[in-house]
Amino acid sequence: MLQKIRSWQILALAFICMSLTPLHQHKDMWNVLAMVKFNSRFDPATLLETQIPEVSPAVEKWNGEQISIEGYIIPLTGQTQQSHFMLSRYPQSTCFFCGKAGPETAMQVFMKNQKKVKISERKVKVKGILYVNPKDINSLLYTLDEAEILED
Repeated sequence: MLQKIRSWQILALAFICMSLTPLHQHKDMWNVLAMVKFNSRFDPATLLETQIPEVSPAVEKWNGEQISIEGYIIPLTGQTQQSHFMLSRYPQSTCFFCGKAGPETAMQVFMKNQKKVKISERKVKVKGILYVNPKDINSLLYTLDEAEILED
């Protein structure tokens, strides 16, 4: 004979499933990606003080996962369409590359099938696979691969 399933059992099962994998998208991924602190270290190879990122477990949980995120396209070349560009939390006038924000506010984006995207100053929503790079200080902290622009 089947037992009656109580509502608290269903809620407990749902909570367990949600905690095992990132099933839902965080409302503002930039807030999650900001959960990183930087430690200064002298790099003898470059003779410079270097900022080494230490990402939180909240960020690591999204490594290799599909996310969607809104931001501003920062072109890498003078071309009007690009399949590889930077996405910034902030408009170009206040982005990381202009020295007004931190490295956790930008990511490089590689479009799926190298589809070219028209460069614009409007905010766009992009989905793709997030990769976190806390080790290589010569590359960006975040990369979005297999990306697609989401239409409103």
